[in-house]
Amino acid sequence: MTTQIHATAIVASGAEIDKDVEIGPYSVIGPYVKLAARCKVGPHAVIEGRTEIGEETRVFQFASVGAQPQDLKFHDEPSRLVIGSHNMIREFVTLQPGTEHGGMLTTIGSHNLFMANSHVAHDCIVGDYNVFANSAALAGHVTIGNRIVVGGLVGIHQFVKVGDFAMLGGGAMVSRDVPPYCIAQGDHAELRGINIIALKRNKFSDEDILAIKKGFRHLFLHAGNFEDKVASLPDNVKTNAAIKTVIEFVQTSNRGVCRAAVTLDS
Repeated sequence: MTTQIHATAIVASGAEIDKDVEIGPYSVIGPYVKLAARCKVGPHAVIEGRTEIGEETRVFQFASVGAQPQDLKFHDEPSRLVIGSHNMIREFVTLQPGTEHGGMLTTIGSHNLFMANSHVAHDCIVGDYNVFANSAALAGHVTIGNRIVVGGLVGIHQFVKVGDFAMLGGGAMVSRDVPPYCIAQGDHAELRGINIIALKRNKFSDEDILAIKKGFRHLFLHAGNFEDKVASLPDNVKTNAAIKTVIEFVQTSNRGVCRAAVTLDS
């Protein structure tokens, strides 16, 4: 194969286009854009700004990648958007670079699926193997871990963090951090349980899944000080690596963690 650029596409002279890249009709590629090998850009897509896209990423028609952030504090600073490999960026998706107030960088990992109309704002950090369903929207400075499902029409508040293997149910409005392995759902999202399906699909052991279940119940379904609840965890749960991850996530949360939808204390 060789690089294929349609005659109607506009590719600025400064753009760096690697081998075997395909650029469809009427697409626009800006002068600071870098497209790695075997990327495919559909018709009428716009990739601009200081945007780097990893190999074998596909950008579908009408997507807007690297455009100026929707932030009134942005004043044309030379911020960047760096996207990894093997991503699927569907129709009308908007991915935006960083700002001087957030480190000048938005980063997106590899093997992510961004369904139609989903949005990643300035200064976000997105990991690998995540799914963003239709019209999911991340505000600025959001951190998304790995192997997370963000349901359709989900809105995530600025500076929120979502831990690995979590799931956000469709329509959730997420204003607080969501710990790893948890399911959050609802307007002012609440914790509804753990993401058993993701754990099994990713080959967590039965021992780990049981520890996560017990840890979730102990840490989130009972009232009381979090540190006291950590201290009273059974030793075989407290020493589990997955539970250690949850504990560290909560202890380092700046926005606070979503509350559980139900509690076991009267």
